[in-house]
Amino acid sequence: MPSKKKAPPVKSKPQPGAETGELALIRNLADLLNETGLSEIELEQRGVRVRVSRGGTVYAAAPAPAHAAPVAAVAAAPAVAAAPAAAVIPADAVKSPMVGTVYRAAQPGAPNFVEVGTEVKAGQTLLIIEAMKTMNQIPAPRAGKITQIYVQNGSPVEYGEALVLIE
Repeated sequence: MPSKKKAPPVKSKPQPGAETGELALIRNLADLLNETGLSEIELEQRGVRVRVSRGGTVYAAAPAPAHAAPVAAVAAAPAVAAAPAAAVIPADAVKSPMVGTVYRAAQPGAPNFVEVGTEVKAGQTLLIIEAMKTMNQIPAPRAGKITQIYVQNGSPVEYGEALVLIE
């Protein structure tokens, strides 16, 4: 009876064009978003926080400790329809203190509390977040100029999500 020889193990090599790292993660999240019908997915892994939302913005930020080297922002490929370009949110942005719905004006048809370019004083109302049928005014933590507004009127907001940037 002839003896059988075992074939040497084959080491798999990455396919040319295969994705690795953060780009693959963003693509997988975008695919999951499309497959499940969810409107938003947020994931924090190894110090990198990624939020993918349908028709919204993808946020990717890696908070760097004072002693660590700067970390580059993750960018989504334009080929992914559900994942537009990534945006880095500054650490000093005014963040939501609660989960709720954002309203940029006191009532429908009224002017917004602030726009990009508005000079604000500390304590001035920036927007309202409705949570559990209660309207909560979000005050400016410091005086300055509004340089970015990250939320849209009537959109849902999560705890810790960036609302506006004051410089």
